[in-house]
Amino acid sequence: MSDIQQPARIVIGISGASGATYRIRALQQLADNPQIETHLIVSKGGTLTIQQETDFELKDVLALADVVHPDTNIGASITSGSFPTAGMLVAPCSMRTLGAIANSMADTLMIRAADVVLKEGRPLVLLVRESPLHRGHLRLMSFAAEAGAIIAPPVPSFYHRPTTVEEIVDHTVARALDRLIPDVGDAQPWEGLRPQGPIADSPNPPCDA
Repeated sequence: MSDIQQPARIVIGISGASGATYRIRALQQLADNPQIETHLIVSKGGTLTIQQETDFELKDVLALADVVHPDTNIGASITSGSFPTAGMLVAPCSMRTLGAIANSMADTLMIRAADVVLKEGRPLVLLVRESPLHRGHLRLMSFAAEAGAIIAPPVPSFYHRPTTVEEIVDHTVARALDRLIPDVGDAQPWEGLRPQGPIADSPNPPCDA
């Protein structure tokens, strides 16, 4: 057996949900990490969203990944459980993609890769983005969670006091990546309440948690 340590592989799925900046920042955060090998899948809807919401050319987004797989290639390496990965992130995840994952409708590479991750017991993180949510959306999220998926809507955190949209996006992406490989993201951890004077020093400070 070889003693050479291979890079950990992470699959990134780009669906057509709004929020192209999340998917691009995920790739950018991983691009300079020599310990991570990224495998990218972009759906037709994902391509359209990148064009509509950002100034990035598709070729520049694809260049951030180590390996790019066409969504039509259902025989790609990542469709087999024998091909080890640390898990998969779909960022953001459209309701169409969520529904296909929840119902194991593996007619595209993205859905097949997600299905393989679930059957192998690896983490599948879905940044499900939609609002408001109707009962059908909630039911699909429940089905996916029951199958083992991690439902992680891109809800911003504010304890780290972000001052830009970029900081909000980066924190959300880092938290999602940490669910695949601990500490691979650069998320600022919660370190407890800061002293804020008489209210925080009281025995029962107000808290909305």
